[in-house]
Amino acid sequence: MADFLGCDSIEDLVPKVIDALKTKVSEFNYNNWFRYAQWSLEGEKTIRIQIPNKFVRDWILDNYLEIIKFEFFKLTGKEFEVLFQIIPPSELKQPVFPQIKNQVAPTQAAKKEQLLKLPVGINARYTFDNYVVGNSNQFVFAACQAVANNPAKNYNPLFIYGGVGLGKTHLLNALALEALKKNPSLKIIFVTGEQFTNEVINSIRYDKTYDLRKKYRDNCDILLIDDVQFIAGKERTMEEFFHTFNSLYEDRKQIIVTSDTLPKDILQLEERLRSRFSWGLLADIQIPDFETRCAILRRKAEDDHINMPDDVCQFIAMHVKTNVRDLEGSLIRLSAFASLACIPMTVNVARDVLKNVLGVMAPHLSIEGIQTMVADHYGLKIHDLKSERRHRNLALPRQIAMYLCKKHIKASFPEIGAKFGGKDHTTVIHAVQKIKSAFDQDIGLRSQLEQLENLIQKNS
Repeated sequence: MADFLGCDSIEDLVPKVIDALKTKVSEFNYNNWFRYAQWSLEGEKTIRIQIPNKFVRDWILDNYLEIIKFEFFKLTGKEFEVLFQIIPPSELKQPVFPQIKNQVAPTQAAKKEQLLKLPVGINARYTFDNYVVGNSNQFVFAACQAVANNPAKNYNPLFIYGGVGLGKTHLLNALALEALKKNPSLKIIFVTGEQFTNEVINSIRYDKTYDLRKKYRDNCDILLIDDVQFIAGKERTMEEFFHTFNSLYEDRKQIIVTSDTLPKDILQLEERLRSRFSWGLLADIQIPDFETRCAILRRKAEDDHINMPDDVCQFIAMHVKTNVRDLEGSLIRLSAFASLACIPMTVNVARDVLKNVLGVMAPHLSIEGIQTMVADHYGLKIHDLKSERRHRNLALPRQIAMYLCKKHIKASFPEIGAKFGGKDHTTVIHAVQKIKSAFDQDIGLRSQLEQLENLIQKNS
């Protein structure tokens, strides 16, 4: 092979290109897209890169091809053609060259997990250790740990509810992994409500109902169903799950389900299932507070080797208040932009890159956002605002929240009532009128309203 500016072989040339590539992209992006790439020289002006799938190929083509070609040109003075070849991941060996770094030795916990044969659907990455605990989720976290340590002894069934992207699925995975570590012989089934529904449909279609019942009732020690609300309104599925629930419960097997809302608020769910879901423990996950959001962002940045300044972390945590998924998505989006543009991650860059996302996520734009704001202000949970309890320390914040929803959101009285645990529209009308009439006479109430109005205006 000809001499390429001091590079006598492909073993010399490619590591130099890789080192240059690492200066152009973040460690996170390099590991994400190039860790398992294998490079080879074909002739003197063609490089073949073997990668594991089409998605990786397309991303590199769209985002890094010109960088790769430019680095080869700088080193050789020649324009290289870059070809991609998709080969099975099992045939890709890493590292290709000793110079390629960023190899992370498996931890003792990871080695132990590798020895376990994980059930279908369980993701070994989602553990208790990497779940960020704060005021919004510490109760449900403790409940899941208790169940993992003693299945069917504490809280059976365990019903976890909360909004999208708050970590319910993470907890299910962590619970399963922890239970398996303590007892590898446990038979665990982890499915979504949709998957269970499809299994019921197929068992009817192919006359395999017996096999389905044997799987879920006879060969299961712990049943985890994510998004159980999906089965509501599907008569045969609810029927099958009802009898499965009874069988497991009577045999002292553990049942854990998640939902986006309380059992009583799941529309079209059979009353007998609502009742059974309430037999054990109902545990909710709230939207994380500011400190927890910061901790989540820092954990994500550490895991993905993203260098995130403190002010950027606080900026994202201050403005993205919806859920964990949106927090992490915003960080990845910002990191990718800064890496590809070769610019530092700053608050101004974050404000520009995330401007569309931040606009959608502003909490005051929704009834749920105002509920969150009022609940945080009074040290309550959103569930308290939706409950039927009429104690003054709950009733007044609930009425204030209804009043603010009507004032700042174009929603009807029935629509607001529905968001407050199915309250009648007359209850909302009464609440709005009461707050309006008390505003002038009650100085304390006026002060509280002014504080909340300032919060709404601040986040506008």
